[in-house]
Amino acid sequence: MDIKSFKVSNLGRFQNLEAVLAPSPLSSGNVTVFIGNNGAGKTSVLMALATSLSWFVARLRSEKGSGSPIPEDVILNGKTSAMIDITVLDEQEPSSNPDADISDHIYHWTLTKTTKGKKASASSNLQDATRLAESYRRQLTSQDTTSLPLVAFYPVERVVLDIPLKIKSKHSFFQLDGYDNSLNQGVDFRRFFEWFREREDSENEAGLPDDILEMLLKSAHEGSDVWHQLQKMKVSSKDRQLTAVRTAISSFMPGFTNLRVRRKPRLHMSIDKGDETLNVSQLSQGEKSLIALVGDIARRLAMMNPSMENPLKGDGIVLIDEVDMHLHPSWQRRIIQQLTHTFPNCQFVLTTHSPLVVSECKDALIYSLNDGKIFQVPSQYGQDANTVLLDVMDTHIRNAHIAEQLNDALDSIQNGFLDTARRQLDALTHLLPSGNLELSKAKLLLRKQELRHAKNL
Repeated sequence: MDIKSFKVSNLGRFQNLEAVLAPSPLSSGNVTVFIGNNGAGKTSVLMALATSLSWFVARLRSEKGSGSPIPEDVILNGKTSAMIDITVLDEQEPSSNPDADISDHIYHWTLTKTTKGKKASASSNLQDATRLAESYRRQLTSQDTTSLPLVAFYPVERVVLDIPLKIKSKHSFFQLDGYDNSLNQGVDFRRFFEWFREREDSENEAGLPDDILEMLLKSAHEGSDVWHQLQKMKVSSKDRQLTAVRTAISSFMPGFTNLRVRRKPRLHMSIDKGDETLNVSQLSQGEKSLIALVGDIARRLAMMNPSMENPLKGDGIVLIDEVDMHLHPSWQRRIIQQLTHTFPNCQFVLTTHSPLVVSECKDALIYSLNDGKIFQVPSQYGQDANTVLLDVMDTHIRNAHIAEQLNDALDSIQNGFLDTARRQLDALTHLLPSGNLELSKAKLLLRKQELRHAKNL
C-alpha cells in the first residue's frame, strides 16, 4: 500500500497544497523528504497524512470505526473549514476483473472539518477508506494469516527516557494489535520494551536457555547428528517476532547484535556493541532512539505478516518527523539507505533539517515548503553539505558576520586597498582558528597582491 498523492486545503499554513509521493513518475524510489524552515509546515503535512490514514486503520479494526478528526484549531485563520484529500494505491487483493488496470486498485477519500457554528463548504467522503478496509477484512475472514499493511507515524516526541521492563499489563500479539498506538501524536516506546520482555519470557519458556544450548553445542561433535539436532532446536526455539526485531537492528546498525533481557544482577536490557556487552541505558540517546524506532517498525511488521518467511519485507507506510533527530552526522548520511535496505517494501515519508540527509537521497523525491507553498527540489545526491545549505536550504555555510568580514577583506584586496585588507584579516585572525581554510586563502591572496605591488614600484 502506498500513498500516491495528497491535497490539503485551509489547514495549518496551507491554503492549498498538493503533492505526488514516491514511488511515482518523478522518482523510482520509495522515499519522499520534506524540508523547510521551522514553522514551514513539515509536521503539519505528516500529521495530515496520519489523520487521514487513521480512518482506514479504524475501519479495518471495526466496520464502523472512526479515525482521528481534523482538530478545529488547525483550520487556517479566516477560513471556516479544512480538508485532507488522499489517494492510495493498494494491489494486495487480486481483481476479479481479468481486464482490470491500475485504476481498480486506486482508493481516494476526503476528510473535512468545519468550525463550530459555521456552514460546511464540503463534506467528508470516506467510502473508499471503508472499501479498502473491507477488502482486508474479507481476506482475513477467509485466511487469518493474510498480511496487513503497516501504517505508522513517528513524531518528534519519540525520545527514549527509560527502558521499562516491568510489565504493567499483559500485551496481546494478534495481527491487528500491530496498529495499537501506531498513529498517535506521541509515540510511546514503553510498549516496545515491555513487549520485548514479554515475548522473550515466552521464548525462554518454550525452549532451553541460550547458555545451556551453547554449552551442549560445544560439547557435541560438530557435524554429528546430536550437533545438528541441537542447532535445529536452537533455531526452532527462537520467537519469530523477536527474531525479526533482532535481525532488523543488526541490519540497520552494523556492530549491534543480540538484543536481550538480562535478569542478573538486576533486570535490564543489554546489547552487544562490537565485542562489548552494554546495558541499553548506557547507549547514547541517538543509539537508543534508533533501536526503539527500528525495533518498533520490525515488531509491527512481524505481527502483521505472520505467514511471511521474512516479515521485514512486509508492506507499509511509515511517516517519520525529523528523521535526523539525535543522530551523529555519519548516521544522518546513512539513515535513508539503512531504512530502505532494512524495510525494502515500506514507503517512507520523512522530514529533516539536515543537508546530509538530503545529499544522500539517491532516488528520493524532495520537496521544500516555504510560505505555504511547495516546491520540488532537484536531486541533491552527491552534493556536498555546503552546497545543499546554500542552494536548497537558503542558509549560510558559516557565521553570517564572519562571512561578511571575509567578503569585505576580499573586496579590499581586489580593489587594491592592501593596508585596509591587512587590518581586516588581522582582526579575523583573533576570531578564527589558526587553521581556518578561508582565512588562509585570503592571507595568501593578500601576500600575492603585496608582492605584485612591490614589483611594480
